Amino acid sequence: MHKSRLAGFIVDCEGGDLDEAAAFWGKALGYGALPLSDPEEEKYRRLDTGPDGLHIEVQRVDHPSRVHLDIETDDIEAEVQRLERLGAKRIGDVRTWCVMEAPTGHRFCVVRTQREDFAEIANEW
Repeated sequence: MHKSRLAGFIVDCEGGDLDEAAAFWGKALGYGALPLSDPEEEKYRRLDTGPDGLHIEVQRVDHPSRVHLDIETDDIEAEVQRLERLGAKRIGDVRTWCVMEAPTGHRFCVVRTQREDFAEIANEW
């Protein structure tokens, strides 16, 4: 058995200044933008939602701007297979996560656990 739940939302931004985008979304949602801590993560900016808050980040992308969600899990492959049985398609693996597409055409990602309280609250499958 593995566990999964909504990890958070990612604001995909095509072009523009990523720090300005993070500042806008942080203010719009009531969170501060965290400073860049790792130069290898230069295309991502996290919002400070606290240790148990949803994972919300702004990322620079090469496709049109949109918002997508992430599903966090303790077993990425098992969750991908479960979602495929529900009708989703695997689009591709990126670093440590998997990009998928729902039967509705919406893209989303299956990611490693993000929040500290994952074990107590996640749904078992």
